[in-house]
Amino acid sequence: MTYQINIYTIGFTKKSAQQFFETLTKNGIKRVIDARLNNNSQLAGFTKKADFEYFLNKITNIEYVHLLELAPTQEILDTYKKNGGDWQTYERQFLSLMQQRAIEKQFSPDTFDSGCVLCSEPTAKNCHRRLIVEYLQQKWNNINIQHL
Repeated sequence: MTYQINIYTIGFTKKSAQQFFETLTKNGIKRVIDARLNNNSQLAGFTKKADFEYFLNKITNIEYVHLLELAPTQEILDTYKKNGGDWQTYERQFLSLMQQRAIEKQFSPDTFDSGCVLCSEPTAKNCHRRLIVEYLQQKWNNINIQHL
């Protein structure tokens, strides 16, 4: 028998800390899965790695894990962000990377169940967090996705 895995995604940009942490709590998130390549930037605000892990633990009692295997390479990121690449190329390159890394074999579905994949984009539309969970949905078939 296959059980349903609930995976959430969230971006921190354009959210206050209050909105962000209340959204996680309200949705029963057990673990934040950081899929960012760079999580120490000053631009990360309240989600800068060391601070963020502390806030998650103290404010919400939510576990934090940073999985670089879910992040794009610097080259893929730079081509898209800095060199004005198009989304279709980024999506194709990133999905190819996920396939090469075989993330569905590296991680257990339990890692993601009631977990929330985090990155910076305010919406999931043009964001690699959406690509990650849709990729896993195709591989595992028993995933319910909700973008917060």
